[in-house]
Amino acid sequence: MPVAGAAPKAAIAQRIATAVLGRDAGSLSGVSSLSHHVFVGPDVVVKVIEGSRHRRLDREAALAAELPAGLTAPLLGSGTFRYGAQEFRYACYARILGTAPGMGLPGVTAAAARSLAEQAVERLRTLHAWVPSRGADRVLREPLGHGGFLDRDTLLDGIGRLASDGRLTGPVLAGLTAIATQAPPRASVDVPVHADCHWDNWLAADGRVLALLDFEWARWGEPLDDWFFLAAFSGPHRSVVLDVIARATGLAPDELAAGCELREAAHLVSDLLAEPGPPPPQRARELAALTVHRRWQRH
Repeated sequence: MPVAGAAPKAAIAQRIATAVLGRDAGSLSGVSSLSHHVFVGPDVVVKVIEGSRHRRLDREAALAAELPAGLTAPLLGSGTFRYGAQEFRYACYARILGTAPGMGLPGVTAAAARSLAEQAVERLRTLHAWVPSRGADRVLREPLGHGGFLDRDTLLDGIGRLASDGRLTGPVLAGLTAIATQAPPRASVDVPVHADCHWDNWLAADGRVLALLDFEWARWGEPLDDWFFLAAFSGPHRSVVLDVIARATGLAPDELAAGCELREAAHLVSDLLAEPGPPPPQRARELAALTVHRRWQRH
């Protein structure tokens, strides 16, 4: 049931789109999003968030206008919008007519997965070769709540905190520790990375990759930060995607697997530290696959 006095997000998005386009934006439909209110029209996408919430949309909008041409959806406008006493922040993008391949690449053949991965790798290499302006560099250096692998001591400290509260089994803790002790002392921060480029954040149509979306977690990092997301969420095609990455980058397969394993461990440890209580069943299965079965090493 709607809360009395709550701002009508769809109406706000409609007014924003009309103002940015300078004409009727057409009918907008809400779509699922974990971090923003997102509305899609015939040729526009509007992302809205309450002014008191996180500032990642500001980060994304600041970068969108400066990213290499053709990498992401064109930014049409961004700013703030007031509704009564409430302030909202928004970003308005041109809609690209495609669909996300989806987590795990459901219904995708091995050949199609290889083609999508080859195109995605090339787009990510374009991002990694981008030389940001001073303003974009400043945005990429702003601290985030979750930056993946930072350094070996931080990861080991997090594992130690998990060991002290008794939430994880001995084999899982031993596996996490084994992964962490093989980590380099610090992460590299040499190139701009997307840092969330799973298959829900891509658009494709007729087998062609069209755009990479949602740059709210973009930062300075190293290419492996992106290769992990591309491979980890490829479902049954993980080996295919890892092979594509290795061939395109020249990384040895064992080096690539170890880098992905490390990043999954860092993300899981960070998530567990932020989630009180025992890990839910899905998280427990992920931990066992990573640490006990060492799924990355099998690939």
